[in-house]
Amino acid sequence: MLAMLLAALLALSPPAARADSASGVTDFTLDNGLQVLVIEDHRAPVLTHMVWYRVGAADDPRGKSGLAHFLEHLMFKGTDELEPGEFSRIVEANGGQDNAFTSWDFTGYFQRVAADRLELVMQLEADRMQDLQLTEAVVAPERDVVLEERGNRVGNDPGEAFGEQRRAVEFLHHPYGTPIIGWRHEIAELDAADAIAFYRRHYAPDNAILIVAGDTTPDEVRRLAETYYGPIPPAGTPPRVRPREPEPLSERRVILRDPRVSQPYLVRTYPAPPRRAGDQAEAAALAMLAELLGGGVTGHLATSLQFEQKVALGTGAFYDDVSLDPRQFGIYVAPADGVTLEQAEARLDQALAEFIERGPDPAHLERVKTQVRAAQIYALDRQESRARLYGRALTAGLTVADVQSWPAALDAVTPQDVTAAARLVFDRSVSVTGYLTGVDEGL
Repeated sequence: MLAMLLAALLALSPPAARADSASGVTDFTLDNGLQVLVIEDHRAPVLTHMVWYRVGAADDPRGKSGLAHFLEHLMFKGTDELEPGEFSRIVEANGGQDNAFTSWDFTGYFQRVAADRLELVMQLEADRMQDLQLTEAVVAPERDVVLEERGNRVGNDPGEAFGEQRRAVEFLHHPYGTPIIGWRHEIAELDAADAIAFYRRHYAPDNAILIVAGDTTPDEVRRLAETYYGPIPPAGTPPRVRPREPEPLSERRVILRDPRVSQPYLVRTYPAPPRRAGDQAEAAALAMLAELLGGGVTGHLATSLQFEQKVALGTGAFYDDVSLDPRQFGIYVAPADGVTLEQAEARLDQALAEFIERGPDPAHLERVKTQVRAAQIYALDRQESRARLYGRALTAGLTVADVQSWPAALDAVTPQDVTAAARLVFDRSVSVTGYLTGVDEGL
């Protein structure tokens, strides 16, 4: 079977397809620059078709925050061939589901359909890659929808507002500090001309990744991609150039008070490097550090703060490992009744210092590795999860090889690597600490 697959791939033109028989992943690039990834999964006659654009909220023009997210909404508003909303109606009529998503580094569109509907969704998606039609008549109502979405999300949830304010402090200059949905006063000024200009600049095959996961073959995907995406001309999208975050010179703090908050908590974040193409060892150590500290009830923070000292009701840690530019390593603590946020923060600092001094328990590290391997297996069992895994990585500058070597990088982490990672990031002098609390905490 492998010999037949290799022979078929070698016979293709251009001869740039690469296949990994163990993972069932094949990637190639069309003449117009469209990167294509095929993830074979023949267990059921269904598939996921995704188009990822290498543009996100961090690429919004200055003063027009929320534009990438706004355009995501507008991509469902019709083309030369389709009326507003018709795209989704066609997908639904054929038994499928569709949706879209925007982050700081990417915008993605997907359909989950029966395998014999691949040609249909590819035709639909290729159509709106090149022929989106917008007028103020459709743009203005959708702008109101986005404004309402922002109001519901940030206005009704103190945690969302806290996260937004905290990120704005974490990033002094880089657009990661701007909310994906945008600032309200700038969303209100977005119009059809803004959306079309952004669309024409960024929505093109040479700035996109097509991922098809499921019951299909590389040959079929190549044939259909050449037919529907192949004729779309490249736009010559310029390289992504973003403002660089300056080196932090001070510790920063954020306090958000809201009477609706019944359980106060604190979040501490530190600048941290993401995974880098061809060199993921440092990031792997940081990922393991997050698991060792905050990975459930056996994590160091839970053991120390929740069960031994009983000063916290909840603890956790997170690491933004997949991003185009450096982001954050973070920790959160929800104090127990009768424990103030200041007291919880002091105990947190003690727990971190103890962890760095002693280093991780080797047996605990091995247990965490086993848990991580199991989680990866479960995640990769769903074709959509696999497609998202590759899409996020590729839009952040990683490669297929990086995705496939990540489990080995995690497995190679030593206790010494984890300690070095902790010493790298846990610098209080450049951290941001946020308190979310009620109005009567006396802060």
